[in-house]
Amino acid sequence: MADSDYSQKDFIGEQVKHEDVVNITRVRSDRVFYRQFIRDPNQAKTSGHPRWYGDKFDLKDDQTWTEPDEVHHVPFTTKKGRQLTVTISGWKQMLMRGTKNYKMNNHPFTLLQIVVRAQERNSIWKPMWLIVIGSRRDELSLVDCYQCYRQRYDMEHLFRFGKQRLLMTSYLTPDVHHEENWFKLTLLSYVNLWAARKLAVVLPRDWEQYLKTNKSIKITPSLVQRDFSRIMTTLGTFAKFPKRRGFSSGRIKGYKKAPRTRHDVIKKGSKKSTENLKAP
Repeated sequence: MADSDYSQKDFIGEQVKHEDVVNITRVRSDRVFYRQFIRDPNQAKTSGHPRWYGDKFDLKDDQTWTEPDEVHHVPFTTKKGRQLTVTISGWKQMLMRGTKNYKMNNHPFTLLQIVVRAQERNSIWKPMWLIVIGSRRDELSLVDCYQCYRQRYDMEHLFRFGKQRLLMTSYLTPDVHHEENWFKLTLLSYVNLWAARKLAVVLPRDWEQYLKTNKSIKITPSLVQRDFSRIMTTLGTFAKFPKRRGFSSGRIKGYKKAPRTRHDVIKKGSKKSTENLKAP
C-alpha cells in the first residue's frame, strides 16, 4: 500500500516485474486513464500500429465514466457510534499512458472509487481513487483491497513513532546489512511495547491533566514506553552479567584495509527564492 506519490509509472513499472506482488496505491482525482481497447474478432485486421487505448476515463469528469464492473456496499460503525456506508466501485482492465522505458499498455489494473456516505445518503468526504495492479490482483476482492489500504494509516503511525521514539533512522552506517538489522531491532522493540501494554501504568506529566482525570484512557505505545523501565525491573531478565573477555590482539601486522568505494555526492536543487516586487 502506498500514497499518491507512488502511483507514477516509474514506480509501478518496476513493481509489476514481480509476479507475486500486488500494489494498491492512491491516485489524485485529476488523473486521466483509459479503458483497454478490445478489438472485435469479426473485424478485419488493418495495417499500421495496433490500437492499445480505448475510451478516455477522466477522474474529474464523470461524463467520461462508464458503468463499473463491480459495486459493493459495506456498512460500518465508527467509534462514536455513527452508521456509515462505504460504496466501492471497480473498473477492471484500465490502462495508463506509458513511456519508452515502461510499457504500461502491457499492465492493466483495476481502478477503485471509494465513497463514504451517512444514513442520509450524502457523501461525507471527497471520493478516494485507488489503483490495484499486479498479475494476481484478481485474487483480491474489492472489499479486500479497501481494507488492505486502510492498514496504511497504521503503518504511517508506526513509522512516525519509530522515527521519533525508537531511533529507527538514527543509526547511520554505510553497510546495508547493518542498517536492515537495526531496522529489525526497532520493530522488535515496538512488538515488546505492544506485548507489555497490559502491564503498563499511566504516568501523566504535570501538564497532562486529561490523563489524570480520564480513567479509561487508551494505553498507547508512548505511555508503555514511559513506564517500561518499571516493567523491566518487575519481570527481571534472563541475561547474564557481562564478563571481561580480555584485550584484543588487534589486526595482523601488515594488514591493510581496502578503502570504501567513493560515490558522487547527491545535492538537492535549491528552491528559487521569489522576491517581492514593488510597484514603481
